[in-house]
Amino acid sequence: MAAIEHLEMDARRAQLTGDMKALLEKYRAIFDWDVPAVDEALSDRLILQAMRQALFAIEGAATGRPDE
Repeated sequence: MAAIEHLEMDARRAQLTGDMKALLEKYRAIFDWDVPAVDEALSDRLILQAMRQALFAIEGAATGRPDE
């Protein structure tokens, strides 16, 4: 990546982190609605694992390497 892309990413990193936290909160709330007495720590681990899998799939599609 060229320097300008690095600068742009650095400027957006905090926003991206906030968006990811909001996404976790969104799905945590859905778990809370659907599962009475939900184990929040387990829910967080499952949601984060699914988010990682989704990111790997998106990365693979973007780079032309679907196995990553």
